[in-house]
Amino acid sequence: MLFALQAGAQTISLDSCRIMALRNNKQMRVSLINRDLTLNLRKAARTAYLPKVDVVGSYQHFGKEFSAMDRAQKNSLNNLGTNMLSGGIGKVTDIITSLTQQGVFTPAMAQQIGSLLQNYSGNIAAPFNSLGQDIVDAFRTDTKNVWTGAVVVRQPVYMGGAIVAANKMADIGEQFAENQQEFTRQTTLYDIDRAYWMVVSLKQKEKLAYSYRDLIKKLDDDVKKMINQGVATKSDGLKVDVAVNSADLKITQVEDGVVLAKMLLCQLTGLPLESKITLADENKEHLDDTYYQDMDTQTALDNRPEVRMLQNAVDISKQNTNLVRAQFLPHVLLTGGYLFSNPNPFNGIDREFGSTWNVGVTLQMNVWNWFEGAYKTRATKAATLMAELERDDLKQKMQLEVEQDRFKLKEARKRLVMAENNLKSANENLRSANVGFKEGVMNSTDVMNAQTAWQQAQSAKIDAEVDVKLSQSALSKALGILN
Repeated sequence: MLFALQAGAQTISLDSCRIMALRNNKQMRVSLINRDLTLNLRKAARTAYLPKVDVVGSYQHFGKEFSAMDRAQKNSLNNLGTNMLSGGIGKVTDIITSLTQQGVFTPAMAQQIGSLLQNYSGNIAAPFNSLGQDIVDAFRTDTKNVWTGAVVVRQPVYMGGAIVAANKMADIGEQFAENQQEFTRQTTLYDIDRAYWMVVSLKQKEKLAYSYRDLIKKLDDDVKKMINQGVATKSDGLKVDVAVNSADLKITQVEDGVVLAKMLLCQLTGLPLESKITLADENKEHLDDTYYQDMDTQTALDNRPEVRMLQNAVDISKQNTNLVRAQFLPHVLLTGGYLFSNPNPFNGIDREFGSTWNVGVTLQMNVWNWFEGAYKTRATKAATLMAELERDDLKQKMQLEVEQDRFKLKEARKRLVMAENNLKSANENLRSANVGFKEGVMNSTDVMNAQTAWQQAQSAKIDAEVDVKLSQSALSKALGILN
């Protein structure tokens, strides 16, 4: 179709323009993408019912090791043998000192016995000191470098209704996107109708301008002949010349209008602006008055995507209240997982990987929040009330719009009937003026007046026919049945 249009060999109808506009309109593409977006959000919301699995891993380097003993305990173990013997040797030394004072031992003997005891304690304390040092070394954690990892499974059991509310909001959001797409579609169709009939109107007026110019030129030729014969004055000729120039200017203006109107139509349909297009209705003498099926106002309001979008906003606001309330209700969560760590805390904190599994239940319950939940709930309910008022207000305005468009269509049809009758009178008046001019009972001014009246009657008929078409489109849009 695009190739044929660019070649200038294709006549397109209103339906073809509508189809191309729906296919190429950027706002329609945006609405389609938005619908896919909400569809994926709804699918994402469904996953909240299912268990989630997370994998966590980390590495940490610390400046100091974790210690299972304090400094006093380490010092005591490092001097374990010395501490064990120091108390017993001290008592023996006291006994030897007492016996020396009593004369049982001589000072030399006491000194020799003390040396023997000192040598003996040194030989005994060393192994125990070494044993204490081994115990201290055994309790070293070697935790400067720590690797940990875990696989965690979470299954929500009760989240205060938050998951249900979120899923309902996702469903409503998808409906909102569908209604928005329908609104964009009807708006696009209405814009196409207006652009299409504007081209038809200007094209008809272009034909009218040429016809009027031909009438004026014929009169100009007749007047010039009469001037040569002396039965008309130069003043009559100048009046007709002015009318001819005005007719040429009108043709230029309407031709420019046709070019611009077709460029607008091409832009709306996605065609190149310089495309040479011919509309199926632009050369018709009479435009068909198609009667669209009417319906009661309440059904029309139910069909309007704008009303459905506002109802979606009300429903989303109600679910938002449930979502806010759920934040302050108890939450129950099942958990399970598998943990591994290096150093191994399950085997004396050895430098190796250790692992274990775990299962549990998590309960979270808000006890006191200074009425934060109540305040937020009231705020969301107020938002719901505002959305309901906006919906009801829009319904009333749309009801008025439907009635106005019905009256406009009736008036447009009445104007069309009147324009057709006026055109018949203008045709007869022009015929009589031409006959009277030829017979010499009327002058050129009378003929020009009759031609002007004929042109105005033709223009009024074209405007009335196009106005009927536009009124039909407007009423269909107001009823929500513009397809």
